Amino acid sequence: MSGWTVGWVMWLVMFGAIEGPALAHRASGATLSQHLWNWFAITRQSSGWRLRRFALLALLAWLSAHLLSGGRF
Repeated sequence: MSGWTVGWVMWLVMFGAIEGPALAHRASGATLSQHLWNWFAITRQSSGWRLRRFALLALLAWLSAHLLSGGRF
């Protein structure tokens, strides 16, 4: 197993260690989804909300194309 694989597995474990208690705690603003909704102004329309939502859409579109094309895009 390479060092990169170990690093990604550790990243996933850390994600679970953070997201798991956040889901169990059920506090408002604790989960990654709730943070993304705030950062990208999904649940409210603060200043610059259109630009932030477009940035999120562009990132997700690129990521989807990148993963589905095997890295060719």
